[in-house]
Amino acid sequence: MQYKDVNMEAAKRIALVAHDNKKADLLAWAKFNRDLLEHHTLFATGTTGSVFENELGLKVHKLMSGPLGGDQQIGARIAGSEIDFLIFFWDPLEPQPHDPDVKALLRMAVVWNIPTACNRATADFMISSPLMDRDYNRQVPDYDFYTNRYQQP
Repeated sequence: MQYKDVNMEAAKRIALVAHDNKKADLLAWAKFNRDLLEHHTLFATGTTGSVFENELGLKVHKLMSGPLGGDQQIGARIAGSEIDFLIFFWDPLEPQPHDPDVKALLRMAVVWNIPTACNRATADFMISSPLMDRDYNRQVPDYDFYTNRYQQP
């Protein structure tokens, strides 16, 4: 398969998502990393975005609640190269009614090769990486084959 580079600018577009049982963990992580996060553009689902704005004093682009379509909105933004980075503290021990949406969101992150953290340790390593504050070209499979395969010559 062929690959193409997608530029991620120094100011990353970061999606912040957490299941209900993990919202406090994500908020604690964000408070600890507030100074690093303020240099980036933040997106969040539902109440997570409002809580982050109130608690951190940072501008957050708020989308719908995850179960109401917010996970899919983030997935669409990933596919459209509008989000560079996903921090998704999900709860592996609690069944979620919107589990197919969660799996679809994680799938989009892998398909489009964006950095993804599902727990605090991974998020800590990623946000402290020297790559966070500079341009980075991530390689993405060139999906033109799929989009063009049914077009008539």
